[in-house]
Amino acid sequence: MSRDSWKPHLAAVFSQLQRSSLSAQLNISEGYASGPGHRCRYLLEVAYGSAVETDDLLQLLAAERDTPTAEIAEALEQCRQAQRLLKGLIRRYR
Repeated sequence: MSRDSWKPHLAAVFSQLQRSSLSAQLNISEGYASGPGHRCRYLLEVAYGSAVETDDLLQLLAAERDTPTAEIAEALEQCRQAQRLLKGLIRRYR
């Protein structure tokens, strides 16, 4: 989405969106690799925070109306599904 929708005035938003979404993915991977326990739960919580940040950034892009609405809606739905899954995993490891 960011390559097709990039606008100079939204450069910081797209840059942060890339970092936050990548952070969520990488923290999930690191948590899985660490095995069940406190560290795994901590990394899942960090991933959840990054997913929430990603959601906020997508909502900001939607409000700007400079990006395709259908793409933003799809990305938001996937992000919210990831948040729900992460919340379930976090509860499981408590």
